[in-house]
Amino acid sequence: MITTAASWFEKTSLESQVLLLTWAMAEVHVIGQIMGATGFSESSLFCKWGVHTGAAWKLLSGVREGQTQVDTPQIGDMAYWSHPIDLHFATKGLQGWPRLHLQVWSQDSFGRCQLEGYGFCHVPSSPGTHQLDCPTWRPLGSWREQLARAFVGGGPQLLHGDAIYSGADRYRLHTAAGGTVHLELGLLLRHFDRYGVEC
Repeated sequence: MITTAASWFEKTSLESQVLLLTWAMAEVHVIGQIMGATGFSESSLFCKWGVHTGAAWKLLSGVREGQTQVDTPQIGDMAYWSHPIDLHFATKGLQGWPRLHLQVWSQDSFGRCQLEGYGFCHVPSSPGTHQLDCPTWRPLGSWREQLARAFVGGGPQLLHGDAIYSGADRYRLHTAAGGTVHLELGLLLRHFDRYGVEC
């Protein structure tokens, strides 16, 4: 009996399929942590994060998004999260290199959450350990929205997350600078030499 490649691929386990795909593709393994944040006006902070890639990238293991715990600094202004990030990608091209999207929120004594800043940074493209500082910003809105934010809380938020890294949409916004999110990322690159990329 003759079996075609398609029928063999359907009968093999998912683990075997992943191994076959990664053998033919370049791999990026990102291991690190969101260490914390400094420079924000509020103190009880947490961070929502997500990683975005191009269409040629496949996430083999890890989660694409997450959220840290709330930290209220007792000494100094650094909110410590030490939130782990462990991502393993396979790709056939460099286009759409991974980038981290960050949203920093504060929580008041009543449990209400308020946006403190948006930010993004590209995952470094060289192997090794990297210390990254990601500046953040938030939309200001009208003077009425700013007044409401000061007394009631809340404030304007982006409808579409793409505006965080798209300069075409962001230039029209009135924004205020936020604090800085500190990250530590380690990168392992594999099989990029097959595509003419020296690591």
